[in-house]
Amino acid sequence: MAATTSQSHLLRPTLPSLRLRCPSSIHSVSLRRTNGTDRISSLRAVSKPTILVAEKLGAAGLELLKEFGNVDCSYNMSPEELCAKVPLCDALIVRSGTKVNRTVFESSAGRLRVVGRAGVGIDNVDLLAATEHGCLVVNAPTANTVAAAEHGIALIAAMARNVAQADAALKAGKWMRNKYVGVSLVGKTLAILGFGKVGSEVARRAKGLGMHVVAHDPYASAARAHAIGVDLISFEEAISTADFISLHMPLTPSTDKMLNDETFAKMKKGVRIVNVARGGVIDEEALVRALDSGIVAQAALDVFTKEPPAADSKLVLHENVTVTPHLGASTVEAQEGVAIEIAEAVVGALKGELSATAVNAPMVSAEVLSELAPYVELAEKLARLAVQLVAGGGGVKSVKVTYASARSPDDLDTRVIRAMIIKGLIEPISSVFVNLVNADFTAKQRGVRITEERVLIAQVNSKFPSAETETGEISVAGRVKDGIPHLTQVGSFQVDVSLEGSIILCRQVDQPGMIGAVGSVLGERNVNVNFMSVGRSAPRKHAVMAIGVDEEPSKETLTKIGEIPAIEEFVFLKL
Repeated sequence: MAATTSQSHLLRPTLPSLRLRCPSSIHSVSLRRTNGTDRISSLRAVSKPTILVAEKLGAAGLELLKEFGNVDCSYNMSPEELCAKVPLCDALIVRSGTKVNRTVFESSAGRLRVVGRAGVGIDNVDLLAATEHGCLVVNAPTANTVAAAEHGIALIAAMARNVAQADAALKAGKWMRNKYVGVSLVGKTLAILGFGKVGSEVARRAKGLGMHVVAHDPYASAARAHAIGVDLISFEEAISTADFISLHMPLTPSTDKMLNDETFAKMKKGVRIVNVARGGVIDEEALVRALDSGIVAQAALDVFTKEPPAADSKLVLHENVTVTPHLGASTVEAQEGVAIEIAEAVVGALKGELSATAVNAPMVSAEVLSELAPYVELAEKLARLAVQLVAGGGGVKSVKVTYASARSPDDLDTRVIRAMIIKGLIEPISSVFVNLVNADFTAKQRGVRITEERVLIAQVNSKFPSAETETGEISVAGRVKDGIPHLTQVGSFQVDVSLEGSIILCRQVDQPGMIGAVGSVLGERNVNVNFMSVGRSAPRKHAVMAIGVDEEPSKETLTKIGEIPAIEEFVFLKL
């Protein structure tokens, strides 16, 4: 199947249009039954979704969840207990201590629709398994940003001035002013590794302390760094020139033990290291060796490879190390903010809304979600309509989509639109449940090739031949009007009908009384018409009537319409 999408100004007053075209390159595909159907039926059987909260969450967040669903707060579960519970749950909320691995998703039997991570890092969630099982993963990336940044700055200052060591000595009755002489922060170079939300906030505060700030992040915007007054440099340059190094990257295969014997050897002697990100990014045994050798003068750590660390940990007990028990997000304000942010994200996902904090689905900024939503709906409905117009075959071989916009290609993110086109194409002809999370994966598994460019397409066979253009394409087009998707063209005929409920398309001889004749048949059988539009090639020639109906007409009703003498062809399309 091929689709061509014309779209201009996603977020501007000029309304976009979307066009789908279907060639004859269709074939049967093997579609095995999935848990999607079972999931839908199970959700309909209950009045509220069940939300499992596996780790402590702030009261404000719990209240939001309880207003929407049935909340099960079960803390400190073993992996076996978690796997036993998830088949009964539609959503799962965790912090950093719960591992949501492939076994958890397999145990959910397809019911689990969203996993919420109350915080930023998602290294404890298997994103690939979540995507394959159609489960959305959302996090709370903003609420604890300031708290984590403030804690990073607090550790930098405390380490530089030996606050923790001097406090412990004085409480032990020792007055040791000479031993705990610190270093000044003014004029020192701070290298920030990982220039995301937290890293950039640390940079702003460090600049205020008079530090020279550089950063390394292969994905960071140079313009954003420049606006803060930060130089983006290479990793090698950052670690070799820094007086202080602050870590703010996630734990991934590429960052695992990023700081090790080899990288410590390249650092300036006497460097000081702060970590409020993830413990695994530092090889802890290598850090002890670097501290003992004097390469690293001091370290301040809020996170560890294993939490809590062993009581006899050489790193924790080292006199030149300041430690805190993962307190980065532990402020009253941050805890409440994270709870509210993740609760809102989970509830929104359960409602089927687009999420600005989705980790494994097409992401759309919060500012554009409300305006993008009608176009997303339009894409799915036109795809559903188009696939029903293709005659024969049980599947789709290829989808071709072209976007035309006044915006530059880099400013037009089409992933959500593409996902909904896939949803509209696959769901009507299969039992699989498709959502924003697994759309691309599902298309690939079923051999549906997606390309986003205009191509020449071949002759097609249609259930409604008037939908074919002169070049032998099935062509339907639509646009969003007043926030509602409309069908605006069928083949070469211009129409204007709201894509709500279902549609009857009729090709007829253009003569008086046709609207009344069809309307009377529907009215006699209590089928409500919500919209009607007629497009014609020329007066008294041929016309296409598009009729929006609220109810599905019976076979007898449709037969009666087909018996009207001037009607040459018609088709009922369920959206």
